[in-house]
Amino acid sequence: MAFKFDIGDSKHKKTYHLEAEAENLVGMKIGDSIKGEDIKPELAGCEFIITGMSDKAGFPSLKTAEGVGLRRVLLRKGFSLHKLKKPKKTAPRPDIPKGYRKRRTLRGNTISSDIVQINLKTVKSEKSIGELLGKEAKPEAKAEEKRE
Repeated sequence: MAFKFDIGDSKHKKTYHLEAEAENLVGMKIGDSIKGEDIKPELAGCEFIITGMSDKAGFPSLKTAEGVGLRRVLLRKGFSLHKLKKPKKTAPRPDIPKGYRKRRTLRGNTISSDIVQINLKTVKSEKSIGELLGKEAKPEAKAEEKRE
């Protein structure tokens, strides 16, 4: 089963997109640590943390929702409540009214066959993720291109 990985490299302030087959990730949860070899052999020596995911219908996963299925969760200000209608003209203009809650459909925190995208954060890597994946030219190569 192929997943789309969004790997955040905080050291170099970039995000890399990658598609790979990773059957052994099924059953892991948000917050779990993954070795780079589990995703792709080129990422050997790297370590990642699962920070989030979304399924084939676009529903995001919530860390506090256990399991693999969809859940209807009552949420307060924060996660998944950034798109709100403007309050009525008679009401004061706060970003989100006091006591406002909304029920949203979210997916559980465990990777299953329905998951399409997995978000990762780099914890340990010897080189830039871009260099390991071959998506980033080395500084010497860039300098040679400028000379020609």
